[in-house]
Amino acid sequence: MWKGLTSTQDSRRGDKTMNVPFLDLKRQYRMIKDEIDDALRRVVSSGIYIGGEEVSSFEREIAEYVSVRNAVGVSSGTDALLATLMALGVKKGDEVITTPFTFIATAEVISLLGARPVFVDIDEKTFNIDTERLEKAINKKTRGIIPVHLFGHMAEMDRIKRIAEAHGLWIVEDAAQSIGAMLNGRMACSFGDAGCLSFFPSKNLGAFGDGGLVLTNDDSIASGVRIIKEHGSEKRYHHSVIGLNGRLDAIQAAILRVKLRYLESWIERRIEHARVYNEGLDEFVTIPLTKEGYRHVFNQYCILTDRRDELAKFLNERGIPTAIYYPKPLHLQPVFAYLGYGEGDFPVSERISRQILALPVFPELTLEEQDYIIKSIRAFFNL
Repeated sequence: MWKGLTSTQDSRRGDKTMNVPFLDLKRQYRMIKDEIDDALRRVVSSGIYIGGEEVSSFEREIAEYVSVRNAVGVSSGTDALLATLMALGVKKGDEVITTPFTFIATAEVISLLGARPVFVDIDEKTFNIDTERLEKAINKKTRGIIPVHLFGHMAEMDRIKRIAEAHGLWIVEDAAQSIGAMLNGRMACSFGDAGCLSFFPSKNLGAFGDGGLVLTNDDSIASGVRIIKEHGSEKRYHHSVIGLNGRLDAIQAAILRVKLRYLESWIERRIEHARVYNEGLDEFVTIPLTKEGYRHVFNQYCILTDRRDELAKFLNERGIPTAIYYPKPLHLQPVFAYLGYGEGDFPVSERISRQILALPVFPELTLEEQDYIIKSIRAFFNL
């Protein structure tokens, strides 16, 4: 039973409106300022801003964290996906299965290569691709599957792997929101042929700008991505394939090396925030599920309610920001109209998009702030 803060703690706030940030990266910076500043000075002093020891060291450290053989730093999570699909030889006429309930980058990279995204609806409890529907989408043009570990909860990788192996398909894990997520003690990005991360500042491990990473135990994929991200060049001015300007820069790598040391403690804080939300909100809204055997890392904490828009307005008036991930599934986006999908084709994704609401869950969120959020939501439903 959720009890909130003690009366002594609560009385300090009284009934005044509190302004709660949805995410406060300044708080995080203040906690590790000296280490971040030292890392920045180290890079600036070195004069090496592209590649170099900072990038190679970060690649080694994060590969060890995830327990895979290869890590290749790239310029964004989108380029991680794009370079990986290029290394796998995705081309015009191929089909790649993924989910319509994700950020556009997941399907965008498929289309950029002339291939066709094929959508499969989601599980209503985890918001990840519904493995019960997955096999029906496979045909002779299917080359691979991109499961998305949405919001910090991994997809059902054991079953997805069995399906992929039965049909000779590759798997690329989109773990942009799920670094540190686990299934039976095994990290996201260690199940598929490759896994892709984003270091956009709002991620659980965020840079001071864009950045991304490809993780793989397949040496040929790693080699291909390394060449592709350097304009298709293994040796300077000698280009074997069409590539990208897709490098992770040294300043971002140095910052991420510092933050990686804190990642586990930040994940534990997010999990604790989720536990407190679950206790305080369970009787009013649908709370996010963490399936047995999984570690949910809560890049987002998302509730479901039929009164989503009313609730969001109510909270905003009380200084509590919220976010909607995602207001319109990809199959209904104008850019993907050419795929021929329409309203009603993926009913679970469509319903969730009308009900979902993300609450602040960043590690530095205070107990007082979280208490205020919970009491405000309870007040809305008790009006």
